Amino acid sequence: MPRRGFVSSAAFLVFAVLLAVFFSRAPEEAITGAAHAIDGDSIVVGGEEMRIKGMDAPEYRQTCQEAGQEVPCGKRAAAAMKRWLERGPVFCYGAERDRYNRRLVLCRVKGVDIGRDMVLQGLAVDYGLYPEEEKEAARAYRGLWAGTFERPEDYRRRLRESGEGNRRPLSNSGEAARNPSTK
Repeated sequence: MPRRGFVSSAAFLVFAVLLAVFFSRAPEEAITGAAHAIDGDSIVVGGEEMRIKGMDAPEYRQTCQEAGQEVPCGKRAAAAMKRWLERGPVFCYGAERDRYNRRLVLCRVKGVDIGRDMVLQGLAVDYGLYPEEEKEAARAYRGLWAGTFERPEDYRRRLRESGEGNRRPLSNSGEAARNPSTK
């Protein structure tokens, strides 16, 4: 019977470890209410700046190429986020924080996942949660995929390396809303 005792002890140990992992994570907090857009992937709800998790939109000042013309793809993404938020109150949830201490959240308006739709419409790229939506947008030449663009992450890196993107405006400032910088 020593084998049964070992199995029971091992099962108990595994269960205890799983409980410890589960309870050591910060609980996901739900945030609901009116929101306003800072840019194509950052919003403010209840005075708190948050970043939509799983997608990456062009920076506000970022431009792209479409039919040989420069287009303001960052402003387009910000305008699309604004239109989303005008549809009604958002329901966001998440506990993780980014390097700027913004809450990373998944958000819905009227039950529709904002990040998923932004990627599906080609207004943002996948950043870990929406690879199939990005592929579909690219296949259909939607949004960013209608021309050529620099992925937002590469754009920010290039700005940092050139010294242009080292400063991040304060959250909720008028400057932040007009001129967002690096993630």
